Amino acid sequence: MGSQVSTSSQEEAPGSGPTVLRILLGAQLRRLREHKGISREDAGWEIRASGSKISRMELGRVSFKERDVSDLLTLYDVTDQKEREALISLAHQANSPGWWHHFGDILPPGFQSFLGLESASTLIRTYEIQFVPGLLQTADYAREIMLLGHPDEKPEELDRRVALRLQRQQVLARPDAPQLWAVIDEAVLRRPIGGAEVMKAQIKSLIAASRMPHIRLQIIPFLSGGHAAAGGSFTILRFPEPDLPDVVWVEHLTSSIYLDKREDVDVYAIAMERVCIEAEPPSSTAEILEKLLTEIGRVG
Repeated sequence: MGSQVSTSSQEEAPGSGPTVLRILLGAQLRRLREHKGISREDAGWEIRASGSKISRMELGRVSFKERDVSDLLTLYDVTDQKEREALISLAHQANSPGWWHHFGDILPPGFQSFLGLESASTLIRTYEIQFVPGLLQTADYAREIMLLGHPDEKPEELDRRVALRLQRQQVLARPDAPQLWAVIDEAVLRRPIGGAEVMKAQIKSLIAASRMPHIRLQIIPFLSGGHAAAGGSFTILRFPEPDLPDVVWVEHLTSSIYLDKREDVDVYAIAMERVCIEAEPPSSTAEILEKLLTEIGRVG
């Protein structure tokens, strides 16, 4: 079973901030606990919490109370004052507010957590069957998507939703940008979101993205028939800390969940590998998109 992600108001600049700091602090606390041979349940008892709370802390999934960190360091026999101060300071920094805080009122349930995980990742693998992945959408295409879900919203609120989408994309513009491996169904490109002009601009943007060294884009053609991941879209995130598990993010109509248990992640990882094999190779993506662009031009 996956863990239901709770929304929090943690805020960060892309590539730094609380999510990354929570991951680093959690990993350090886990190493200290394991070195002393203390169970999660006993550690949880020390801070008046459960073993599962300790697990979430060690995975960087929740914020840290400085008092809890101090109590855990005492339990783990960390007596060096400089080491204690450094880790408690890390807990303080990890609780700072961040860049999407100003968009909290328009974010879907759980999506704040996803933004933090996405920003902290080193590899993003995503499979889409309905829309162009959010990280690769143009502003006009994104606006049309927003209109589908919020047809009665005021123009200024739609502007904010588009601004959020574009700011989120800055993760791919960082010097230490994560690798993005996106596989999209041909139906995504055939669906006339916003009309011919919007789709032409979107496909041109995808062509440019497919040529970037840290982006791998593949298309599953209609001719491939059914395939392993036909059940729905999903994203797999990998993090810089090697001991942290990959996380699968699945978004539903009214909620979002992440899955981090090995058996769950493996199912999605295998499905992702299969669709990558069934899709056209990345080297063919630009050519496929150019042909689609020509077709749209004739129709338009």
